[in-house]
Amino acid sequence: MNGRVTLVAATAVALSAALAGAALAAPTTGGHDTTREAMRAAVRDGVPGVTATVKDGHRTWRATEGVGNLRTGQPRSAADRYRVGSITKTFVATVLLQLEAEGRLSLDDTVEKWLPGAVRGNGHDGRKITLRQLLNHTSGVFDYTSDDEFGRTYFLKDGFLAHRYDTQKPAELVAVAMAHEPDFAPGTSWSYSNTNYVLAGMVIEKTTGRPYGAEIRDRIIEPLHLHATSVPGTRAAVPQPSSRAYGKLAQTATGPTYDVTRLNPSMAYAAGEMISDSSDLNRFYRALLGGKLLPPRQLKAMKTTVRIDGAPNAAYGLGLMDRKLSCGVHVWGHGGGIHGSSSEAVTTPDARHSLAFNFNGDWAGDADAVIEAEFCGDRGAGTRLETR
Repeated sequence: MNGRVTLVAATAVALSAALAGAALAAPTTGGHDTTREAMRAAVRDGVPGVTATVKDGHRTWRATEGVGNLRTGQPRSAADRYRVGSITKTFVATVLLQLEAEGRLSLDDTVEKWLPGAVRGNGHDGRKITLRQLLNHTSGVFDYTSDDEFGRTYFLKDGFLAHRYDTQKPAELVAVAMAHEPDFAPGTSWSYSNTNYVLAGMVIEKTTGRPYGAEIRDRIIEPLHLHATSVPGTRAAVPQPSSRAYGKLAQTATGPTYDVTRLNPSMAYAAGEMISDSSDLNRFYRALLGGKLLPPRQLKAMKTTVRIDGAPNAAYGLGLMDRKLSCGVHVWGHGGGIHGSSSEAVTTPDARHSLAFNFNGDWAGDADAVIEAEFCGDRGAGTRLETR
């Protein structure tokens, strides 16, 4: 998710190099020294702790750096569960594409067909927006997380501490967006909007008559045996094993650090509420890109991308991003940020080599450097990919 201090990929500043802890790793079968150094650099930059898992063929590498609890100094665990933020979007897009494959909807359907009257006001018109445009962020629908009042209430200190356990209904999130003008006419440009995926979740529920999280559970989580993955709804806690999550709750990356682990994730809904761990995320993206979740036609549609302004080495499909790294390697996946948590999950097109990791702070660290290190090694040193 983008545009705000806590629901975004992390910005950069130092907390304290003294937070760095000893690395804990499972036995490895290959060299990942560059990846580990990028993780250590994130901790030096201020991230409390990092947990990462790599799956390369039949080989698995797990490592952690830093701490999972600033008060006790307890290190992070390779088995940590964490809030994955906008990585949720790939799960949601997968379910919508499955429903299309079953003939229950079409990506060329309008939003109005499934959610009559939901997208209206200040120039928004659901009759002119397709489900495909929701999924690839070409709808022009305003991002509700960019609303100033919403930001003060749920992202900044005073508002968050008072409202962290509030329940937000999807229609209420959409109504925040409808109070603003659209960013552009549908299909004429690209802009990341969390409202798109709130609407996508609502369409799943309208189509199936069931909560979107139940569809994700039955169609993806249970068939793939993703035991650490859940759609929490209004549940405030992160299941164990897990670390604490930390944020600044400010427009700047300086000042006090707050424990923001417990919150009601309904403020993110289908745009970013899910919880998982690194092993599950690797398994999910390998299954997706390996053709185990979608028929060829739907997977091709998912991987049909549009250009992202300001990111020449990245393009966005349907809940799935293609990144070209400095060494020429392409990886598919998604990033996600939510209060106290910044995550990435990427996989090569052949579904063989996957990386998933999490920072348990939302204001520091270079996630792109970790990705470059794993897939490019020394070839990618000093090169940063600008993405959302």
